Amino acid sequence: MSSDWLAAFLIGLLGAGHCMGMCGGIASLMNLGQVSTKRQWLNPLFYNMGRLSSYALIGAIIGGSISTISSYSGINSPLNWLRLLSAVFMLLLALYIGQWWNGLIWIEKVGQKLWKYIAPFGQKLLPIKHPIYAIPFGFIWGWLPCGLVYSMLTWSAAAGNSLNGALIMLAFGLGTLPLMLAVGVSATQFNQLVQSLLFRRLGAAALLAYALFQLYQGVIRLL
Repeated sequence: MSSDWLAAFLIGLLGAGHCMGMCGGIASLMNLGQVSTKRQWLNPLFYNMGRLSSYALIGAIIGGSISTISSYSGINSPLNWLRLLSAVFMLLLALYIGQWWNGLIWIEKVGQKLWKYIAPFGQKLLPIKHPIYAIPFGFIWGWLPCGLVYSMLTWSAAAGNSLNGALIMLAFGLGTLPLMLAVGVSATQFNQLVQSLLFRRLGAAALLAYALFQLYQGVIRLL
């Protein structure tokens, strides 16, 4: 399972450019009009604490629900099929991160209807008057429809229990954290490094190899 956590972290780190496109503008809004350097760091930090908490909660719910259903049904094959599906999504994520395929956009359309009911709650918290309010703001924005997040949830579904489901999503969220914090404080050089095509494709190649290995393992389990 530790290799899954490492892979999830790497996907978060390399796919953070997508997160910046989805959430970067929102993160930047929190520091508008902020003169204090301390507040310029605290607002993004607390926002991301809330965002990562929502990822972990979603992962726990998905991982725990699937595990419970599998336990009560007495059938393990659904988990094996989910592990195979998660390997397929891992492969697609590697292709997306390397900019060889851009099919994640259609996945985001799935959550658009739900998001229109959730978004107003986050908008009511703006402007952020105190860093502590950035935590619930980030928690709400963690539910923003995102193909990268939705793809990672297939891993949580196959994790086997709620704890592992939460840890996979937390590892993914931690991977996105450096770039998202850098957005909040305008760390331009770091942003450029992580989003460079060479950096992304080197990481994507490693993920692709790991995805193919997991795909092979998944097929073996079903035989």
